[in-house]
Amino acid sequence: MTTEHARLSTDGVAWKRWGPYLAERAWGTVREDYSPGGNAWDSFPHDHARSRAYRWNEDGLLGISDDQQRLCFALALWNGRDPILKERLFGLAGPEGNHGEDVKEYYYYLDSTPTHSWMRALYKYPQAAFPYAELVAENRRRGKADPEYELRDTGVFAEDRSFDVSIAYAKAGPDDILIELRAVNRGPAPAELHLLPTLWFRNTWSWGHDHDGQDVRPTLRALADATILAEHPTLGRYTLHCEPDLHPSALSPHPSLRFTENESNSERLWGVPRVTPFVKDAFHRLVIAGETGAVNPAQTGTKAAAWYRRTLAPGETWVVRLRLRAGEAQPVPFADFERLFAERRAEADAFYTALQPAGLSTDDRTIQRQAFAGMLWSKQFYYYDVAEWLRGDPAQPTPPARRGGRNREWLHLNNADILSMPDTWEYPWFAAWDLAFHCLPLALLDAEFAKQQLVLLGREWFQHPNGQMPAYEWSFGDVNPPVLAWAAWRVYKIDQKQRGGQGDLEFLERVFHKLLLNFTWWVNRKDEEGNNVFQGGFLGLDNIGVFDRSQPLPTGGHLEQADGTAWMGMFCLNMLTISMELACHNRVYEDIATKFFEHFLYIAGALNNLGGEGITLWDEQDEFFYDVLHTPDGRTTPLKIRSMVGLIPLFAVTTIEPALLERLPEFRVRLEWFLKHRPELAALISRWQEPGLGERRLLALCRGSRMKRVLRRMLDEAEFLSAHGVRALSRYHQEHPYRFQVNGDTWEVRYLPGESDSGLFGGNSNWRGPVWFPVNYLLVEALQQFHHYYGDDFLVEHPTGSGQYRTLSQIADELSQRLIGLFRRDADGRRPVFGDDAIFQHDPHWRDYLLFYEYFHGDSGRGVGASHQTGWTGLVAKLIQQQGEHQARARTPETATPAGDP
Repeated sequence: MTTEHARLSTDGVAWKRWGPYLAERAWGTVREDYSPGGNAWDSFPHDHARSRAYRWNEDGLLGISDDQQRLCFALALWNGRDPILKERLFGLAGPEGNHGEDVKEYYYYLDSTPTHSWMRALYKYPQAAFPYAELVAENRRRGKADPEYELRDTGVFAEDRSFDVSIAYAKAGPDDILIELRAVNRGPAPAELHLLPTLWFRNTWSWGHDHDGQDVRPTLRALADATILAEHPTLGRYTLHCEPDLHPSALSPHPSLRFTENESNSERLWGVPRVTPFVKDAFHRLVIAGETGAVNPAQTGTKAAAWYRRTLAPGETWVVRLRLRAGEAQPVPFADFERLFAERRAEADAFYTALQPAGLSTDDRTIQRQAFAGMLWSKQFYYYDVAEWLRGDPAQPTPPARRGGRNREWLHLNNADILSMPDTWEYPWFAAWDLAFHCLPLALLDAEFAKQQLVLLGREWFQHPNGQMPAYEWSFGDVNPPVLAWAAWRVYKIDQKQRGGQGDLEFLERVFHKLLLNFTWWVNRKDEEGNNVFQGGFLGLDNIGVFDRSQPLPTGGHLEQADGTAWMGMFCLNMLTISMELACHNRVYEDIATKFFEHFLYIAGALNNLGGEGITLWDEQDEFFYDVLHTPDGRTTPLKIRSMVGLIPLFAVTTIEPALLERLPEFRVRLEWFLKHRPELAALISRWQEPGLGERRLLALCRGSRMKRVLRRMLDEAEFLSAHGVRALSRYHQEHPYRFQVNGDTWEVRYLPGESDSGLFGGNSNWRGPVWFPVNYLLVEALQQFHHYYGDDFLVEHPTGSGQYRTLSQIADELSQRLIGLFRRDADGRRPVFGDDAIFQHDPHWRDYLLFYEYFHGDSGRGVGASHQTGWTGLVAKLIQQQGEHQARARTPETATPAGDP
C-alpha cells in the first residue's frame, strides 16, 4: 500500500476537503441566467465575468477551493499587452462559434492524486495581446462547413513567443497547501510578465439569505511579510503566505498585496451606483489601466492578490512559491517547502507505479496518467437550488416569471456537492449518463468517490420523486440512456477486485433501490403502448436521428426507438445481475431477480418481433435494427438510418453461470418454469452445457446468427469500422444520404465524420459519423461477454471482407487498441488526435501534452468538440489498464481471463 492509498483508506475525506473544485467557467450557465427569455449565453457573457459577482459558483484559472467553495484560490496573469487581466479562460459562447461553444485557450491537466495531495497543470500564455475580438469576429463569419478559427491561427504563438505557466499544488496536510507557480519564457526575446495569485471568498452575503452563516461577510486583510489572513464564519481562519521575489530582474522584492470586494461593478454593467467603491474588477483596472483608486488602501476586503512583476530573458524560468494553510501565520512558512514538495511528487509517482500494469509502454503510461489527471481535475463544486433560483433572492430584484420555463418541474433539486463534470469549461455541470462512464476510470483511482457519485444521483435532492434521474442543467427533464445500473455493477466489481473477497454489498443494495424507482419511471413513462418497445426521446445521442428526438415530431405521432428499447433491455440485465448478487446474501432479492428476468424476455421478444404482430425494429433485408415512426394515421415507417441506434442492441448481454443458479433455488425454479411454459420466449435463451458443471445461459437481445449479421456491418471498414474505432453512423451514408419528406420539407442524414453542419442541439456535437468513446467502450464489453459464452470456436470475419477470422475476444482487444491508438504516437511520431497540426505533432513544447476530446473524426481520428472532455473519453485510461492486465496474464497463461473483467 502506497502513502496515497493509505490516505484514501484512513483519512480520505479530510484530505479531499481542498481540491480543483473551482470551475474554469461559471459565466454563460443556466444557474447564472436571470434573463426573461432564458438565454444563458447572452444573460451572463464573458465580458461581464470580470465585473459581476457570481450567484452560484466561482471560476478561475487552474484554481482550487474548499469543498463548499467558500474560499477560492487561482492564478491571474498579464503580459503587458492584453486588454483584459487574464483571470479566467476565454471561449466563444454558443451563438458565437460556427460549431457552438468553444474554449479558445491552451491548458492541460498533467497530474493529480485522488486526494489532491499533488496536482499539476499548465497554461500556454501568448506574449502578444490576446486576440479576443478577432476570435469572435472570425468564428462568427465562418459557416458550419468551415473549420473553427483557433487561437494559434491568429499568429500569437509565432516564434514561440509565449509563456509556459505551470501551477503545482502539494499538501503538507489536509488544510496546508504548498503552491508553486513556474513561468518559462519560450520566446526569442525578453518579455514582461505579471503574476497575480488571487485569494477570494465566494459571494454568499449579497443575496439576502441568513442560513448557514451566508449573511455574514467574511474578511481578508494584510499581515506583515506579504501574508493575507482569511476569516470565514464556517470555514474558520486561513493564511496565505507569499514568498518574496529576490531575483535582480524583479520590479519589487516583495509582492504588492492588493484588496477589493467580490461585489459587482453595477456602474459598469448596468449604469447603477455601486454599493462599494471597491468591486470585483478592481485588479483588472489597477493592472491594465493604472487605477490605483480601484483597490482598498485599508488592505482589507473579500478578494486579494499578491502582485509579482518581472521581465524574463529568453528561456528563463521564474518560480514563485506560496502557502495556504489553516490557522495563524507561520514564522518560517517556506523552510520545509522543497522537502514536502518532493515527497508529494514522489508519492504520486509511487501511487501510479503501483496502479499501472508493469508491461505498459512509456507512451501508454503518459496517456493514462494524463487521462486520470483530467478526470480528477474535473471534480467540481456544483451548487444549484432550483426552487430558490426560480423564486429569486430577497436582496435582489425579482427574476422574471419562470413557472413555464426551464427546469420548473425540478423544484426538489438542491445540489451543493462535489461532482465529476464532463468538461470544466464547455460542460461545467453534471450530466447523468456522462457521470456513469466517468465512474469506471475513477473507480480505479478512488472507488469510494465513484460509489459516492452513483449514490448521490439517487439521493432525494437529485432524483425526481417520480423516479426520473436528472439529465443535465440545460434540461433536467431530458432523457439520458439508463446506464447508471451498468455503472453501479462495474464499479462494484472494480472495488471488489481491489478489496479482495466480498464486495461492498451495502453500496450495491443502496443504489439498487434508487435504480428500481428509475426503472419504474421508464416503464410507466416511456412505453407508450405497453408493448415493451420504448421511446425515450433524446437519449443523449443529439443529432443521430433524422428528427430532433427530444421535440414533437413534424409528422405528429411518436417513435418506437431501437436504442431506447435496447437501453431498457440492457437496464433489465444490469438489474438482474445486481439482484442475483444481492440474492446470494438475502433471499428476498430472488423475487426481484425473477421479475427482471421475465421483463427482459418480454423486451427481447418485442425488439425481435417474436410474435409477428408487433413493431418490426429488425429489418430482415438490411439485417439491421431501425427506429420506427408511428404517424397519427396508424402507419409505421422504419427510418432506415444505419447508425449507432442499430448497434446498441448488442449492449444488452449477460450470462448466468450454473454455479450461481445453484445458489438461487427459487429463481432457478421460476426460470425452468418459464422455459417450459413460455416456449416462444424460452427460444431467446441460449444454453451451453458445461461439462460437469451444468448449463450456462446466455441472455442477449441479439444472439447467434443475428448478432453475426449486425457485426458484419459493424466490422465493415466501408461502413462503421474506422482505424480509430466504431463510427456512430455508417460511411454508407456518405454516398447514400437518408432523406425523409414531410409537409413539403426534406429531412436528411448523411455521413459527417467531423463537425456538425447544423445547429441542432447547439451544433457543438455530432453523432453522424465520428467515433465516440462511451458507446465504443460498451461495444468492447459486449464482445467480451459474448466471447465468454461462445468461446474460441465462434469466429467472425474481421474486418468484413478481409478473409481473416477472429474470436470475439480478439476483436474486442483489437477495437480497444484502435481506440487507445487515437492518442499513441505512431511510427512517424504522429498522434491521430492532433490531426494535421505540425506543432502539436512534433514540437517538443507541445507534443506530449494531450487533450481528451469529446469525440473523434470518423476517418482521421482528429479530436473534435469539447477539448477537455476527460469525462467519458477518460475511459481510455480503463482500456489501457485492461489491455495491460490482459498482456500480463498472457505472459502467465495459467491465469484465466473472466468475462466482464473489472
